[in-house]
Amino acid sequence: MIRNHEIDYTIFGEELQYVEVELDPGETAVAEPGAFMMMDDGISMQTIFGDGSQQQDNSLMGKLFSAGKRMLVGENLFMTAFTNASQGKKHVSFAAPYTGKIVALDLYSLGGKIIAQKDAFLCAAKGVSIGIEFQRRLGTGLFGGEGFIMEKIEGDGMAFLHAGGFVQEKELMPGETLKIDTGCIVGFTGSVDYDIQFIGGIKNTIFGGEGLFFAVLRGPGKVWIQSLPISRLASRILAYGTYKRKEEGSILGRFGNMLDGDGY
Repeated sequence: MIRNHEIDYTIFGEELQYVEVELDPGETAVAEPGAFMMMDDGISMQTIFGDGSQQQDNSLMGKLFSAGKRMLVGENLFMTAFTNASQGKKHVSFAAPYTGKIVALDLYSLGGKIIAQKDAFLCAAKGVSIGIEFQRRLGTGLFGGEGFIMEKIEGDGMAFLHAGGFVQEKELMPGETLKIDTGCIVGFTGSVDYDIQFIGGIKNTIFGGEGLFFAVLRGPGKVWIQSLPISRLASRILAYGTYKRKEEGSILGRFGNMLDGDGY
């Protein structure tokens, strides 16, 4: 029996996407603060403490514990619930925070559990639980970087993740292994085994530029991969704004800098 609210949806756009959720009377969608884009008249908004899941312990300590787990994965203490308080179908839309793709996940057909990258969650049907997943292996904990503490999304309704760049979905067969940069993981089903592996080799360590470790995913299960993690994009922007570009020593380079407002 499906316990979460069953919602219909449409994803619009190509590189800067948003998802429009259709709510029947009494249905509710929950989203991260700041994800809201627009909604029809007749939808009520309510700020809730925690994720609003039906599995959540409603005691004060239960709510504090649930909110504390969300803080560990970089999410907000509060979420916003959007409920159709009218008699007809209504729509509410949520926008992606940066260039990339929105990934729609039917948790019921995916085994009821998805492990996702921190900050990947966008919105979901009410009843979906958003918690944390600690990777249990010592090596993963010490060296996993972005992949050590991940989001655990559970339930049997629809959930929506956001990823950077292009998103590839891969189906891993039993025993099939995929080696991947930890930041490029969007999420994977609960049946996939996750570990961290040392790249090795002195030249790779010193000159490789790709980090010392990568994630190892072993099937069976589904994996979603992003081509441009937000951490990689942010580091490039920071480097561009902090250090002088290579062409700045040339006349052509200085002329280009004047054109784009950098002067000398």
